[in-house]
Amino acid sequence: MRRSMLFMPGNSSGMLLNADALGADSVILDLEDAVSPAEKDSARILVRNALRYLDYSNCEIIIRINSIDTEFWQKDLEEIIPLKPHMIMPPKVNSAKDVQIVANYIKTVEKKHNIKNPIYIIPLIETALGVENAFEIASSSERVKAIFLGAEDLTADLRCKRTKKGDEIFYSRGRIVTAARAANIDVYDTPFTDVEDEEGLREDAIFAKGLGFTGKAAISPRHVLTINEVFSPTVEEIEYAKEVMDIIRVAKEQGKGAISLRGKMIDAPIVARAKQTLEMAEALGGILNE
Repeated sequence: MRRSMLFMPGNSSGMLLNADALGADSVILDLEDAVSPAEKDSARILVRNALRYLDYSNCEIIIRINSIDTEFWQKDLEEIIPLKPHMIMPPKVNSAKDVQIVANYIKTVEKKHNIKNPIYIIPLIETALGVENAFEIASSSERVKAIFLGAEDLTADLRCKRTKKGDEIFYSRGRIVTAARAANIDVYDTPFTDVEDEEGLREDAIFAKGLGFTGKAAISPRHVLTINEVFSPTVEEIEYAKEVMDIIRVAKEQGKGAISLRGKMIDAPIVARAKQTLEMAEALGGILNE
């Protein structure tokens, strides 16, 4: 169960060595924006060797490859797919066709190396066209397990200023959350880019969770703990979810239809949220009493 996703430059050997010790559920090893064109080949080799020789058992590994409009993305996949990362993140995805191009090439490399279990894809949506095509992207392939909002490139494409408050990306956030949920996949929010503003990060993460995001990315290890706290169910939420499921069980045993808890009617959406809370708690290692 992902809550936090930490971006790390693929050309930093020191950060690669410590990637799984920073508390993030997923680490995104970046071969795109964090790497200059002159360093693409060396970064690719560095990430390949890190996957080959280092133990990343404490976190999920996602590789952000270069965009399909560059000369680098196929080389990225050819080097990385044989090492079986958990997911591939193609950037600047504008359409289902973009996803399918990447998916087909991944399939080709998998077949070449006799890889049986498919490598999944998490498209990075960071253009106006990508936002408008969010559901098409989210439902474009069985390999797509989540979508991701990238606000820095998006606001440049929208020709507006990127702010900490984030009013300028409110529509885009809502659009991709709705698209992801309609496609029954996860959805991750853009990083909060002020490394020093811990309170601003917390407020932004709480807002993103309230919109329906599954989790949130970070560009600094300092942000991981706060994101994990915000996107984890609280003790009170877990206890309430358990109460909901208990009263539902008792109601079924007694043949009751309408039931209430703490003065509020318990309907299907409340039950669904209770199940989600308990599933997340179990996935995160929460201790649930029988």
